[in-house]
Amino acid sequence: MTSPSATDTAATGRPAAGPRVLCDTRAPADAPPVPSGVLWKLAESGRQLDANVVRLAPGGRITAHTETQLDVLVLVVAGDGTLGNGSSEAVEALSEGALVWLPHGAARSITAGESGLTYVTVHGRRPGLRIGARPAATAPVQVPGSAPARHPGPLPR
Repeated sequence: MTSPSATDTAATGRPAAGPRVLCDTRAPADAPPVPSGVLWKLAESGRQLDANVVRLAPGGRITAHTETQLDVLVLVVAGDGTLGNGSSEAVEALSEGALVWLPHGAARSITAGESGLTYVTVHGRRPGLRIGARPAATAPVQVPGSAPARHPGPLPR
């Protein structure tokens, strides 16, 4: 399920619609348990945020990882689980209503408890992939036993 977005953007790229309710987070959380995955995501064009409602099945886990660029807010809407900081020793209990800040650069993991875990994530939108010029290259590397690497541009004078 995604938020409606077919007619939400004016020709200028600014949102044509005003503030509105996008999703009742209790609805996907109260639905019969489903396997882990994204139950809802924000899909409005022109948005500056990304948001998701995510369900982890009982015992499901988001393994320890580090997000290097984005801070993330997590709001637990149903179930229970634990928040880890990348080490096997440090965990904090999560339950309905817990609001969690995951700062960029910090290791984190999430594990669902016996009843599963449903939560909302919100963070700045990642820029899309773009086709463009290759960043400035370093000097070509020659592998032993191969022909010399060709310089991609004009030779320096």
